[in-house]
This record gives sequence, structure tokens and C-alpha cells, in this order.
Amino acid sequence: MPVSSDLPDRRRRRRLAARHAERHNSHRVGWLRAAVLGANDGTISVSSLVVGIAASGASRDAVLISAIAATVAGALSMAAGEYVSVQSQADTEGADLAKERHELATDPAGELAELVEIYEARGLDHDLAVAVAEQLSQHDALAAHARDELGLTEILRARPVQAALASAASFAVGACVPLATLLVASPQHLARSTTVSALLALALFGALSARAGGASVLRASLRLLIWGAIAMGITAAVGRLFGAVV
Repeated sequence: MPVSSDLPDRRRRRRLAARHAERHNSHRVGWLRAAVLGANDGTISVSSLVVGIAASGASRDAVLISAIAATVAGALSMAAGEYVSVQSQADTEGADLAKERHELATDPAGELAELVEIYEARGLDHDLAVAVAEQLSQHDALAAHARDELGLTEILRARPVQAALASAASFAVGACVPLATLLVASPQHLARSTTVSALLALALFGALSARAGGASVLRASLRLLIWGAIAMGITAAVGRLFGAVV
């Protein structure tokens, strides 16, 4: 009897363990967004530059020097832009938390009432909403308001340095595709070879980012292929039109 009576509890524990073992992808949002943006930008922008300059009739050395300069400048620009952008988000989050901290210190009853209203709006009855708000406030009132009133969580918190490093590194990785193509392709087919290698790389980056984020691989790859082809096609047309290094 003791063994059989313990079975429901063990099944319940196994179900809870399985539920907690589920894999989610939202914790990757911060660095994944920056990494995908950087890799795509590195491949598309440097490849487009190579295609445009090659289409103008410039020498391989001129194209290579321009591509290297674009890689360095682009990586630094992406890092700086990403840091400033995400830091602005972090500053805003910090200001909101400071305001909540002040309100909790000066008007705890009013802040508790805010939580009750939030939970009632989400479907809890009044008594349960009050009980939940009181318990969460006793545990960590600021965290409760950050999560439920401001929508701020540890998973989605702004991380400027992480975003800047991910963006710069991924830009450089993406730019390596046209740079490597320049070193191995024949001078007569620089534009064509760069276009093909860039599109293949974009399809791969799209697939990898989709797998990491749990999204559709085919949709992500096609999206990058289409926009990459448009960017390089327009740049090649500009290079041929003006017949000079752009």
C-alpha cells in the first residue's frame, strides 16, 4: 500500500520536472537579434560593395582594399550603434525602475492597488488578485512591478555590451564571405562569384538564426535571399551605370 499511494505524487513530480525541462528561446532574444543583424549586414553590405565596385571595372586590389575597409568600418559602426541603442533602452528601464522604487517607498498602498488591478484585468477575481499581489509584494515588490506593470524581465533585460560585441563579431563573420571569395575567385568573375557565395551564406545564416530562435528555417532563408539579391542587384546596376568606384 505505501508504494501504490506514493505513485500519484511521483507522477506529479515527473510531470513538473518535464514541464520545467521544456526548452524556450526567448532568453536568446538579446544577442540573437544583434548577431543576426550583424551577420546579415556584414554579408549584404560588403558583398554589395564588392559587386558594385567590380561591376565598375576596378581592379581586384582596389576591390579588396575597399572590402577590408568596409569590414573594419562596418564592424565598429555596428558595435557603436548597437551599444548606443541598447544603452538607451537600458537607461529608460533604469529610470522606470527608479520611479517604481520611489513610489513603493512613498505610496506602498497605492502600488499594491495597482498590482491588484493588473491581476484583475488578467482574469483573477478580486480576492485572489489581492492575495497574489500581497504575497508577491512581500517577496519582492519591485520585481513584481517591473515584471507585471512595466513588462521588464531578466531574460529580456537590455545588455548593451553583449549586444555590441555580438553585433561587431557577427558583422565580421558575415563580411568574411565576400572577402574569402575575393581571394579565390578569378578577376573576370568577381561580381558573379561574390553574388553566389553571398546568397548561399545568407541562406545559411537565415537557417541558423531560425533554428536558434525556433522559427521557420525556409521562411527565414527566403527572406534573406530576397533582400540580399535586391541589395546586390541595385548596387551592381549603380556600378555599371557610373562606371567608377562607388
